[in-house]
This record gives sequence, C-alpha cells and structure tokens, in this order.
Amino acid sequence: MPIKSRIRTIPDYPKKGIMFRDITTLIKDPVGFRLVIDNLTQRYIREGVEFDVIVGIESRGFILGGALAYTLGRGFVPIRKKGKLPGKVVSQEYELEYGTDVMEIHDDALKKGEKVLLIDDLLATGGTAIAAAALIEKLGGVVVEMAFIVDLPDVGGSGKLKDKGYNMFTLTEFEGD
Repeated sequence: MPIKSRIRTIPDYPKKGIMFRDITTLIKDPVGFRLVIDNLTQRYIREGVEFDVIVGIESRGFILGGALAYTLGRGFVPIRKKGKLPGKVVSQEYELEYGTDVMEIHDDALKKGEKVLLIDDLLATGGTAIAAAALIEKLGGVVVEMAFIVDLPDVGGSGKLKDKGYNMFTLTEFEGD
C-alpha cells in the first residue's frame, strides 16, 4: 500500500470547502512512517544532495526531520512558533489565510554558508516554507532543498517556491478537491 493511500482526507476542515490532508494516519502506521523515512533517506543518499543540517518546521517537520537526521547522520534544527524557543532568536512574520503569525529560530542555530535541507509535512500556499527559508537565510544558511510528504499543486505553493528559485521534493501530491 503506497504512501498516498495512508493519508486521511477530512472534508470541510478547518473550514467548509477544504479537503484537509491528515498525515497522522500515515505516521501512526509503522509501515507508512518507515516508507516516508526510507524514501527520503534513499533520495538523499542516491541523489547525492549535499547538505550539512536538517531544519524542520513545527510541528510535523520535527517528526520527519528528527528521524531523517538520524538516518542520514546529520544534526537537526527546529523552527518554532513565537515564544517557544528559550534562547535568543531571530523572527519572521508570515501570512496565514486569516492574518499573520511569527516563527523563530535560535540566532546561533546555523553557521554562515551552512547548507540546509528544510523539511515539513505538506506544501499548500508555500507561505510557511518561504518564511522558514527567510529565517535560514537571515542566519546566513543556504536552503539546498525543501522536502515535503505532500504537495497540493492546485493551491500554488510549489509554483511560488520554484519562482523564488528553491529546489523542492515531494513524495506524493493531491490535485483538485
């Protein structure tokens, strides 16, 4: 059974007309979770994409990024919601569907020129990924690639990332609906 079939769709969440793609059913399944981590691990070994550290976006990016950092022998850096990190931070505001939010990274989390693989569960509008990339770049890091389990191409995020010159990899996509 492939990855896509293990992702639950919840209609009308968080509002009417939205088909929410819930990866919790995928990662609770030991075979599904292993498929995700094994596929990503093999991609970065086989393709020879060079990076120094994995940065994961709160919260599902932590699950994926932590496991992938372990399998690839790299460090892991979290990007968190405002007020969650204990040390000195750098902040980035970004737009949500109904307003704005702020994400943060420790100001000493990356070295200038450090190559980063940015990880999150799902790519929709691209706003979160673009804000995370901005944080990485503020610290002098270089986003080598962004990886996601799911792309929702009809929402437009993948196009925005490509327009900004970011490399991107996804394991599956859901079009329409």
